[in-house]
Amino acid sequence: MVFKRRTPRSYLQAIGEFFYPRGGWLRAAQYVAHRLRRLPDPAHKISRGLAAGVFVSFTPLFGFHFVTAAAIAWVMRGNILASILGTFAGNPLTFPIIATGSVELGSWMLGEHSGNLNHPSVVSAFSYASLEIWHNLKAIFTAEPVRWGHLNEFFDRVFLPYLVGGIIPGVICGLVAYFASRPLITAYQKSRIKRLKKNFAKRRAAAEAARLKPAPPPPTR
Repeated sequence: MVFKRRTPRSYLQAIGEFFYPRGGWLRAAQYVAHRLRRLPDPAHKISRGLAAGVFVSFTPLFGFHFVTAAAIAWVMRGNILASILGTFAGNPLTFPIIATGSVELGSWMLGEHSGNLNHPSVVSAFSYASLEIWHNLKAIFTAEPVRWGHLNEFFDRVFLPYLVGGIIPGVICGLVAYFASRPLITAYQKSRIKRLKKNFAKRRAAAEAARLKPAPPPPTR
């Protein structure tokens, strides 16, 4: 296949590149910015999609960020691919701040106490919840009992505060992403159109000059 790796990555390599991409996070950010500039849509639609993706990165809907961002971008009439790129605002470098801050803020807004959950505690809570969901799905086809106790506690102490607390910073960061990216994308698109017109004019002038150039005289015998 054209886009298939010659040497497939191992699971350890895939996990390692998730936490630290090949070339570093700066190169990954430059790639995302490059892709945003080259999207074939008006700047306001690209910025709407980017804002949707940044907002979704503040939600605890792990595994559904791409789908949720695309749905919000579609409702907002934004660029769907830009929304997917925008979800990279949530990455291993920012998740500790997003997760702990959202849980703490959500607990305060709901009038509850999170018990000062730190990032490892939040990650562990999501891991245990995923394992319990998987166990209950398997229990449907086996004789094992179904247990929902830990999920109820997880929903009350982690998921709901995370969901509520992520709304305000998500909206703020989404608006910042929109208003910061729109003029930059607009300026880049205008510059690119101007450059393309200039190159087209040069090629047209060269073709016209070649057409008007007199033919060489026939060779004499």
